[in-house]
Amino acid sequence: MDFSEIEFLLSAHSLKQLPEGTLPEIAFAGRSNVGKSSLINRLIGRKALVKVSGKPGKTQGLNFFKVADSLYLVDLPGYGFAKVSKSMQESWQGLISSYLETRTNLQCVVIIIDIRHEPKEQDTQLMGWLKSQGIPFLPVYTKMDKLSGNERTKNAASLDRGHGILAGSRVLFSAKTGQGREELVQVLASFVHPV
Repeated sequence: MDFSEIEFLLSAHSLKQLPEGTLPEIAFAGRSNVGKSSLINRLIGRKALVKVSGKPGKTQGLNFFKVADSLYLVDLPGYGFAKVSKSMQESWQGLISSYLETRTNLQCVVIIIDIRHEPKEQDTQLMGWLKSQGIPFLPVYTKMDKLSGNERTKNAASLDRGHGILAGSRVLFSAKTGQGREELVQVLASFVHPV
């Protein structure tokens, strides 16, 4: 996968605003402040194409990035403790679930999880829901540079158990060092098929 030709396309706040579903799409989901924007920037080899914010709830629409004429990357609003109104969170959740349920060209949802924390119920629920809908997903444990090798192994095993996933079906990643990027690119490429 070549990310050298990538551009921000649009931020969709309703299903009517989505681009035509003629290209494969990979969506990125995760709790607020889990490092979603940093991961996407490292993946595409850009410093700040995707805006990074220390403030939870910054991404408020479905942000579409077009990779050459071959693929869309979709940055979804974070879920969890974003400091926005309940009604705003509910409207995001409605938009996100409608998008995930109806988008036939969606190839994979990358679920970004901070390796430093215990398994979170919301991540488990999302994976269970995606499984029930038949939507492929890939857990990525991020911020691995913040732990020693032993802690990393222990925490990754704890997350695997907590979310009921196999070690071979997830990727360890660091947006800071780029560790895990090549593996992530290869795994994502295996999900992408012509629409």
